[in-house]
Amino acid sequence: MKLTSPTQVKNWCIENGFHPNKTLGQNFLVDLNILNIITDAAGISEGDRVLEIGPGLGVLTEALLHRGARVTAVEKDGRLAGRLDAALGSPDELQVIEADALALDLDGFLAVGFDACVSNLPYSVGTRILLELALHPAAPRCFVVLVQSEVAERFRAYPGAEARGQSGVWLQLDYEVTLIREVKAACFWPKPEVGSAIVRLDRRSCGLSKSERRWFFDLTRHAFMHRRKQLGAVLRKAPEPLSCSEERLAQIFTESGIDPHDRPERLSGEQWQALSRAFDRVFNADD
Repeated sequence: MKLTSPTQVKNWCIENGFHPNKTLGQNFLVDLNILNIITDAAGISEGDRVLEIGPGLGVLTEALLHRGARVTAVEKDGRLAGRLDAALGSPDELQVIEADALALDLDGFLAVGFDACVSNLPYSVGTRILLELALHPAAPRCFVVLVQSEVAERFRAYPGAEARGQSGVWLQLDYEVTLIREVKAACFWPKPEVGSAIVRLDRRSCGLSKSERRWFFDLTRHAFMHRRKQLGAVLRKAPEPLSCSEERLAQIFTESGIDPHDRPERLSGEQWQALSRAFDRVFNADD
C-alpha cells in the first residue's frame, strides 16, 4: 500500500473493515509534500533515536526509517499497532509499543535518550501528550509535531496575543517554538474539520533553579485560571503555596519589576521568570 495515496489508504480501510476513530484522532496524513516537509524539518541523521506518538498506518514511520532513524512508535489502537511492524517489513530499527502515551512511565521510557520526537499528534489529547513529554527532564532536544492550527498558535503566542496562555508559556520556557507550515485538511484522510500546522520545538536553557521552576509552574498555572484579571488581584487571593501577605506580595512585585496591574497574558517569558525568582528569594529569606 502506498501510504500517501488517499485512494489506497481508503481501500485498505474498507477491505479490512477498519473505521478511523475520530476520538483517537485517526486522520491519516496522505500528502507526500507535507510528509517531506516534516522529515526535513526534523533534520534526522543516520542512527538518531526518534520517538513517534500515534503512528497510525505508518506513513511517517516509514519516512523516518528511510532517513536512517531508529524509531520507537507508540500506538494506542491495538489493530494498528499489531500490523505496523510487519507492514513495514519488520526492520530492526523499529520498535512498536501498543500503549496509551498518557499512561507511559516517562521516567523509565525516556531514559533511553531520544534525540527527537516526530509525530502527527491526535487532536483530542495532543497538547497534553506534548506537554507531558516536553516538560520532562529527559525530554528529547527537538520536537516536530502536527497539531491543530489553533493549538500551534497557542504554542507560539507572544505576550499580549489573544492566544497567549498556559501551554505556550510553559513550552516557551524550555523551547524555541517555530511554526513550520500550515497544513490543509485535504492532506489527511479522513479530512479533519479543522486545519493543522507543523510546529518545531528546540530545547534551550531557561536558567531557573529547581525551586524557581516550581514557583514558575505554580504561578502560571494559577494565573491563567484567571487570565482576564490583574495579576495583583489574582495573587492576593491565591491558595498555598502562593498565598502571602500584602507586604510580601508588594515586595515580590518590586523585586521582579512586574506591574501588578498587568494581566497574565501580557507578561513575557522573562517576566514570568523574574517573578518566579522573586517568589523564591522572598520566601526563602523568611525561612
